[in-house]
Amino acid sequence: MNEHKRIERLMLFVELAQQLNFTKAAQTLGISKSYLSEQVKRLEAELKCPLLVRTTRSVRLTQEGERVLAQGLTIRSQVLDLERSVSDEHEKVSGLLRLTATKMFAEVFLFDICQRFKKIYPDICFEINSSYTTFNLNQDGIDIAFRATNTPPENMVATKLISYQHDLVASPAYLEEFGRPSQVSDLHNHQCLATLHQRLWPLLSEDITVSGWVSSNENHLLKQQALAGNGILRIASYYVEKEVMNGELELVLADECIEMNNSVYLFHPQMIYPAQKHKVFIQFVRDYFKDRS
Repeated sequence: MNEHKRIERLMLFVELAQQLNFTKAAQTLGISKSYLSEQVKRLEAELKCPLLVRTTRSVRLTQEGERVLAQGLTIRSQVLDLERSVSDEHEKVSGLLRLTATKMFAEVFLFDICQRFKKIYPDICFEINSSYTTFNLNQDGIDIAFRATNTPPENMVATKLISYQHDLVASPAYLEEFGRPSQVSDLHNHQCLATLHQRLWPLLSEDITVSGWVSSNENHLLKQQALAGNGILRIASYYVEKEVMNGELELVLADECIEMNNSVYLFHPQMIYPAQKHKVFIQFVRDYFKDRS
């Protein structure tokens, strides 16, 4: 037997037992009188006892009917409490937000965003998976993703946050010691700090395969080496923006950098009833980058 049908019949009976009038109860419930009567009969059959005494002029409850009404009212109250509890929790900006972002984006932007957001909503906390792993947000329990891409997933709601390019940078000390490249081919004579997956640097006039004393899959470590005067680095412009502005790093072959051909998107699954914490955080992120621009 379907339990949900039994509960439905019980709730129909509770309304009837309170009104003791089939016509009025059916109108309140928005169903036909005959359907209500049939469902009550089925409930009586399931419980194997009469719940009502029906006459041509009145309806009254049997002793068993009184007991079923009392239990039914308790169950209805518990359901209403559950609905209110879930609804209240759904509308609060509190609890856990699970995010994923690349390490560079998390370092430059995401931790700052989360700290600012928490100052406004102290009951929120974050779980940030900072990696280049591509998660399935519908299966992996991630609420919101931040990814560098020009083709965000079509099955996600996507918002473009920033555009950026890849700049070549080096410290003033390195350029003073080893000279400043004036053309792309000069890079063959320099220590180039490349990532493990990209030793081919795409530039405007040509693509060039570079080499250097070290390569790594960790951009933060490569930036530290560039700051220490140990080579030329090709990196996302937003990741070295502060260092370039304060003179710790200088642009190299700036005319060879392909302008603003990359983007970072925020995306998340389509949600019919998004939690308040999701809606408020997403808008906060949009405003953060709007103000920055």
